[in-house]
Amino acid sequence: MNQFVNSISEIQVIDSQMVSIPGGEITLRDDRIKRQWTVGIQPFLISPYAVTQSLYFNITGDSPAYFTNTNCPVESISWKDAASFCNLLSEKAGLKICYSISDTDDNITFNPTANGYRLPTEAEWEYACKAGTTGVRYGEIDAIAWYKENSAGTTQEVGTKQPNAWGLYDMLGNVWEWCSDIYDETVYGSYRIFRGGGWCDDERGCMATNRRRSHPTSFKIDDLGFRLARNFSDDL
Repeated sequence: MNQFVNSISEIQVIDSQMVSIPGGEITLRDDRIKRQWTVGIQPFLISPYAVTQSLYFNITGDSPAYFTNTNCPVESISWKDAASFCNLLSEKAGLKICYSISDTDDNITFNPTANGYRLPTEAEWEYACKAGTTGVRYGEIDAIAWYKENSAGTTQEVGTKQPNAWGLYDMLGNVWEWCSDIYDETVYGSYRIFRGGGWCDDERGCMATNRRRSHPTSFKIDDLGFRLARNFSDDL
């Protein structure tokens, strides 16, 4: 079977796999500034897997990953690359794009009401990761995550560890995942948040509560990818 199928078929597969996440609330914390806050979560959709190299290539024609395996997560992409992918996929599906991206500078705006594909917000990501649990992980680490002790120094194919209670795979380990949110604009400017831990992190790096951030257009690394989210809308 040809693993590179047309983008319409890819979109149909994506839509059929998206997991419906119920509404609720999540309390986030930032150990750097010793702050915690509670966020209400509206029901939303999220992909069970990180975007793979195969899907990224089929939609964009690009293969940026350092580790080459079509079923492994795409990595070595910036936040802007991830947001641009979401826009392109939305356009191919006939949906309204979520991000307005300038070609000449880092001016990027996010439309939270658009029905297209997007990155999860940080609150959505942690809420989906925990899947109703209250600890720093939703299971025993070797059963749920690829990390420094078991990854053999590389990314691994998506969906090969145990999922959480809501059917989401690799929320911890394998690759960190970009979120939509700006981290702290007053201190870090346009820096965006990423979550989850990666294949080269120690056990303490793979926790649902860990927060990291970096520049949205210049930062790319071989343990950082993304997964798709969508709002509920009338076309679903």
